[in-house]
Amino acid sequence: MSEDEGRAGPGYRDAPPTAAQIIVTTGPDVAGFRITEYLGIVRGIVVRSTSIGQGIVGAFRQLGGGNIKEYVDVCEAARQEAYLLMMEHARAVGANAVVAMRYDATEFAQGATEVLAYGTAVRLER
Repeated sequence: MSEDEGRAGPGYRDAPPTAAQIIVTTGPDVAGFRITEYLGIVRGIVVRSTSIGQGIVGAFRQLGGGNIKEYVDVCEAARQEAYLLMMEHARAVGANAVVAMRYDATEFAQGATEVLAYGTAVRLER
């Protein structure tokens, strides 16, 4: 996900972003801005498993090897949901940016995976 995908609305280059216009970057800072306050770690956590249909189709595709679209769809949906939850958390603490954003995934139980999106919530000024 690019930095621009975490921004909402036009004009974000002209003024510090508002909480509704949160900048998200995997880097430690944002070019052209100064971090004025660190608000702490924000996160979004999702635990997902495949549906019965996805599991059956995915199991058959495993036999042939290669990319398994059914599993990719589950993983992408989990990442997106975790990202959106992280953004809600950032807004709740008053951030206008999240720096050092990362994803992590861990098999939680047989067939269920935890996906975590996290980063450091900050306030920026030009």
